[in-house]
Amino acid sequence: MDDPLLHEQTPAEYFKDLIDAALARQHVRANELTAYYLVNLLCRFMRPDARIPFADDSREPLALRLARALESGGLEQRARLRNLGDFSLFMSGFFSDSFRRSLVDVDYYKSMGEYAYGSLSRRDEDTFCEVFAELARKFVGFTDVLSDVSERTAMASNTDVLRLYEKWVRTGSRRDGQRLVDRGIVPNSSVASRFVQ
Repeated sequence: MDDPLLHEQTPAEYFKDLIDAALARQHVRANELTAYYLVNLLCRFMRPDARIPFADDSREPLALRLARALESGGLEQRARLRNLGDFSLFMSGFFSDSFRRSLVDVDYYKSMGEYAYGSLSRRDEDTFCEVFAELARKFVGFTDVLSDVSERTAMASNTDVLRLYEKWVRTGSRRDGQRLVDRGIVPNSSVASRFVQ
């Protein structure tokens, strides 16, 4: 007898359901391969693998990781840029609230991630060049998708409204704007363009 309360899923199936739902809730369109890439990204970070190249770089500042990637060439450069982009996207989505206790903020991770994915998208020989182009182009949107997944899996802490507003001013994230509206605050889109942050 099948128990409707018990449902066995692989991590990929579980994250696929979460990613598909988050994409819909956040109104982010993604091609199928990009959505699959996000699912795979969450599976990779759920169970870190020692075989992932340059995983030990994760304690270094992103700027040093980027410099190392740009100094290398060929497949090593591709792997380093991909790890930098993936790490930046994951951290921006799952742990952006923790940046308030850090010397860097989410916009630093956003810039590094967009740059890494953008660099990878210009490699015509790469099968995933279109995926990387979409990740670079919609980095903030995909950060919102991962933040949505993070909240649904109860892995994020509560945000304070001021910090959320500051993040929205820097990134222009539609999701953060909606979260402010949900808290009774109407974001003023002219603020970001009039003031240097």
